This record gives sequence, structure tokens and C-alpha cells, in this order.
Amino acid sequence: MSLLQVKRVSFSYNSKKLFKGKNQTNKILNEISFAIEEGTCLGLIGTSGAGKSTLGKVILGIKRPQQGQILFQGHDIYNVNKATRQKIRRDLQVVFQDSYSAVNPRMTAERIIREPLENFEKLTVGEQKRRVIELLERVGLSEKDLKKYPHQFSGGQLQRINIARAIALKPKLIVLDESVSSLDMVTQSLILQLLNELKDDFGLSYLFITHDIKAAFSISDQIGVLENGELIELYDSKDQFFSSKHPIVKRLRDSILAEHPRFRTLTTKANWNNTNRLSK
Repeated sequence: MSLLQVKRVSFSYNSKKLFKGKNQTNKILNEISFAIEEGTCLGLIGTSGAGKSTLGKVILGIKRPQQGQILFQGHDIYNVNKATRQKIRRDLQVVFQDSYSAVNPRMTAERIIREPLENFEKLTVGEQKRRVIELLERVGLSEKDLKKYPHQFSGGQLQRINIARAIALKPKLIVLDESVSSLDMVTQSLILQLLNELKDDFGLSYLFITHDIKAAFSISDQIGVLENGELIELYDSKDQFFSSKHPIVKRLRDSILAEHPRFRTLTTKANWNNTNRLSK
């Protein structure tokens, strides 16, 4: 049984008109289906407005779909009892794009990371502190950062704190919603390296939502392409993606820029190869 199964999920917004007339229905997702296995990462690529973040919120239980099912560990997350819902909340975590908006600016790093432990674990104050220090060190920070507030961290450091909070309960699946897109290239690379290490160390599964093809391939075992609310194709390898003849996928490939300006007149696979060569 797959860890996560998304079965023919559709989601629409109803927009009200200011004057007389029927309300309009805007379809954001249209019969999306895929699965994520334990210990794997599905990268979900799409341009702005493709429906990626909405799909993430549907999977997290934030937005209920009009059609379809989200099965997590075999349970329909929108049709479970209270005890099962609590277990799903523990095992399904998220890291959002904006690291600053995702935290309470009045909380220290210690309180931010400690929050899920207080909600789900029965630990003493001393045990909580030891666990928080372990988590800080695991994401590349240290005990001296315990009493700092969000404004005292860089964006990359604060995203590490968000990641520490997300792994505090040893979840099964983490939804990473554009979690590196607001970071500079060097910091982005370090965070992706950290996510890969955590995935291997803890046996985590990820849904990696992004518009960045290179970031997706650096962490994902499988790639899905979302466009206008529809899952166009799923790929098990980089070669499958680059050999696809689908016009949407071709357009995404053509949008890849080499990191060095010298190669930016080249497109698609050549850009990818030059970027990889320069980054070694």
C-alpha cells in the first residue's frame, strides 16, 4: 500500500459576481491522481497558477476537494475519526515557502521547534530542551541559537528551523511547498543537501512542490508536471523528462537557464549539462 494516494481529486473556487448573474466556478484541479511510496520524493513541477499549492493544501487537509480522495496510510483524511485524524496530523507535516510568515515572530527558536513536541509528546521540560537542541544541531544550527528570535536569523537559517520543527515528530511525509524558492542559489543548494540527508537518515517521504526544475531533479525520485490543474505526465528519470515530446514539458525544458551567463544562449539539455559541470 502506498503511503499517500491521491485519487481523481478535483477542486474549484466559486467566485461571486458584484452584479446580477450566476456565480462563476473556477476549476483549479481536475481529476489529479498519483501515489507516493515510503522513503521516496515526488517532485511536482508547474508554472505559477498551475494549481501546485492548492493541491498541497488539499493533501494537508486544509482545503476539502469537491471530488476524489486523499488516502494517507490507507485512511481517507477527510473521513476519519478523531484519533486517526490526530495521528495523520502527527505523521503529515509541511514546510512553506515564506520562512518568516510560517513562524510566530514573538517566539524564540526553542519555542518554535518545541511547539509540536508539547502538542504530541509527553516529555518533561528538560527532555523537550534536549530534543530541541538535537534538532537544531541536526539541521546545522546550535544550542546558542535557542533564544534567538526569527528576525535574528537569515532566511536560510530560519528555513532550517522550520525544517527542524517539521521533523520533530518523525513524520512519514513532509509537503515542501516552494520551500527553497525564496533562497539564494548557495543557500538553496545547502538546504536541498540537508533535505536529502534527512530523507535518508529518517526514511522520510516528500512531496516537493516547485517551479524550479533543477531543484526538483536534485531531490526527487519521480517528477510530475502540473499545468492548468491537470497532471500532464509522471517521469521516473531525468532522461524520460528530457525525451518527452509533450509541448508543455518542452516549454518547461526550454525555460531552463544555465547558471553561468556564458551558456545562457543554449537551451534544454545542454543548459542542464553545463550547469551541472560548472557546479562541480
